[in-house]
Amino acid sequence: MNFKHLYYFWVAAKAGGIMRAGEQLHTTPQTLSGQIKLLEEWLGRKLFRKSGRQVELTEDGRVALGYADEIFALGAELETALRQARGGKRVLEFRVGVADSVAKSVAYRLLEPALSINEPVRLIGSEGKFPDLLAQLALHRLDLVIADEPLSKRVSVKAFNHPLGTTSMSFFATPALRAKLVGGFPQCLDGAPMLIQGAASSVRQQLEGWLARHQIHPRVVAEFDDGALMTAFGREGRGVFMSPSVLENETVAQFGVEVIGRSSELIEEFFAVSVERRITHPCVAAITHAARGQLFSA
Repeated sequence: MNFKHLYYFWVAAKAGGIMRAGEQLHTTPQTLSGQIKLLEEWLGRKLFRKSGRQVELTEDGRVALGYADEIFALGAELETALRQARGGKRVLEFRVGVADSVAKSVAYRLLEPALSINEPVRLIGSEGKFPDLLAQLALHRLDLVIADEPLSKRVSVKAFNHPLGTTSMSFFATPALRAKLVGGFPQCLDGAPMLIQGAASSVRQQLEGWLARHQIHPRVVAEFDDGALMTAFGREGRGVFMSPSVLENETVAQFGVEVIGRSSELIEEFFAVSVERRITHPCVAAITHAARGQLFSA
């Protein structure tokens, strides 16, 4: 068997289609389809069938996928087992993806405990859209995904949510901008320039509902998927911005801004998503323990 053909089939099945798999593998759909067709010819079975404009697994395809899952899971274990530091001491490789809607400061605070366990760790971090990271998790290319939303039951990825904690949200502005705002919080936001999270953020819809309930109409200057870019604009006084209250002291000290108000109605949740129902990976255990016991304990 040509395992490259099997791998292409496996990625396409996990990604939910040829087009999505082609993007992940950086190859054309035509090439991918051709490789999978060669596998089908070798097996003498059709693995995919057309369903409208999409493709879906046949019964034989589902059987093949089960074996492919085991084959590539063993391959990942082999790679991990043989990666050792000089002197024979094993280095634990920890591959984690962080959803781009998670603030970088929160991501650091969540991941830092993984580097403090009693064995050498090599942390390999990546950032991306939550659905893309879940696809990597399903392919065993990641050990963990950190996100501000749980894995939906509608997503066909066998993984489990591990709640890390919640935080309310605080509003920040530079001293110069704060001096121009009229009235107390939250009414001072009415007509004020504001920087908001992008549509992918879990707190975006909450914010829109909160503003409507309080009959507040800020002047939205910009919206950002990247929280670090939003705070960079906020630091320069371009608008009021919102950030997790758990990072209040750090945000004030780092960006020279003031807290102008807080809202317990706006809540941001954080989750660790892994293929483990019961946490056994020492890095994941360290992250969940520190988050629940220290970072979000208040």
